Amino acid sequence: MMQNQAKYEKVIHYIKENIFNGEWPIGSKIPSQRKLAELFGVNRSTIVTALEELKADGLLEGVMGKGTIVVNNTWTLLATSPPADWNETTASNWLKAHSSSSVEGANENEDHFIQLSKGELAQDIFPTDHMQQVMMRLADNLEPFGYEEPKGFLPLREAISEYMSRQGTEVSPSSILIVSGALQGLQLISAGLLHRGSTILLEKPSYLYSLQVFQSAGMKLCGLPMDQEGLHAAAIKKHYESERSIVYTIPCFHNPTGILMTEQRRKELLDVCEQLRLPVIEDDIYRELWIDGPPPSSLKSLDPYGHVLYLGSLSKTLSPGLRIGWIAGSEQVIDRLAEIKQQTDYGSSSLSQRVAAEWISSGLYETHLSFVREQLKERRATALHILDQYMSDLAEWDVPSGGFLIWLKLKVKIPYKELYTKAYQQGILLNPGTIYTEESTQAIRLSYGYASMEDFEKGIKQLREIMLENS
Repeated sequence: MMQNQAKYEKVIHYIKENIFNGEWPIGSKIPSQRKLAELFGVNRSTIVTALEELKADGLLEGVMGKGTIVVNNTWTLLATSPPADWNETTASNWLKAHSSSSVEGANENEDHFIQLSKGELAQDIFPTDHMQQVMMRLADNLEPFGYEEPKGFLPLREAISEYMSRQGTEVSPSSILIVSGALQGLQLISAGLLHRGSTILLEKPSYLYSLQVFQSAGMKLCGLPMDQEGLHAAAIKKHYESERSIVYTIPCFHNPTGILMTEQRRKELLDVCEQLRLPVIEDDIYRELWIDGPPPSSLKSLDPYGHVLYLGSLSKTLSPGLRIGWIAGSEQVIDRLAEIKQQTDYGSSSLSQRVAAEWISSGLYETHLSFVREQLKERRATALHILDQYMSDLAEWDVPSGGFLIWLKLKVKIPYKELYTKAYQQGILLNPGTIYTEESTQAIRLSYGYASMEDFEKGIKQLREIMLENS
């Protein structure tokens, strides 16, 4: 029995290796059952058992008249070949060891400071009245609830599925996992799908540098150049080091630069990733914060092969306090991530999930987004006027077409620690560009989404004085 099991596992390993190494790309026909049986010296029933498991995992598919075809080779393969050391510790212990302090949530109690760094919307944009209405409706129909099913509250997943469909991205509810914010999504991916020694290819600068999620899991970040159209797709080929690589990108209103990746660059990126069999994490949490016009189609919607795992969230658009985000991908991958999430926290808040489901399914969320865009448009205009008035001789910047971030590139040289410290002493919170590059850089990430415009102007005036005094 053990001998048959070992042979059966060898067949699975052999097929996975050929898929992983690109010997058998998507769409290719694998050897016949007879040839595989001869190769391994086993009977055909052993081969059939191995093939059935690989079909259940979503890697292979039987096609009438063609035989058995490879249908996936990136995230699905990783999901069926999890890190060897995952089961040596529980997921909860793993997450404790990898707890990351995001700069977005730093200095939460510094309410008396001018927040030029905070990556969230202002409190006066929060829809208090509508939230009260939602809570009252839920309270009227509240029933006892316990732990949700592993993938999350089904009505919420259905609402997200319909919402993404309206955006042009078709994802079934069974291919969506509810997570406690996009950060937890990244933690789950790094814990359960990626191996130590993996390389994360990403824009430089990038918000991901500030998190340490992947670095603390034994992986390295490789920053790639970007321009006004987004990540240079051609640079991926130059810096691609091994088959243990993935791409992480923020294509919509990139954090920290605010850049919107063009549709052409998105297609180029996916073409390169298909050629190299590279999985992609699309962090799309800023998508709905467009100001000048809707962004191009998501990478996920342009991806026919399952290369893209999609991250969405309500934290930047509605409320970070709800702690509701989601991952969308192939069902086999979502099943794997759901299993890991169950080991970490038994599921996201049932109440928050019901609140989110009501917001999205009722249409209130899209109404709120229209209001948010109007507010951001006004704030952007005021912020740009203030910068023109006080910073035009000291820095340069691009006008973001959405989001609430401006990447301020300094023309004067001043040590970032000195700049941050002196600003802090004068009651201003900044995020120096070094946070997003892991090396010295003369830049500041400004947010015009949180501070009042009066405070924004006061902070920029004081920042000008600091820079002139120390340049």
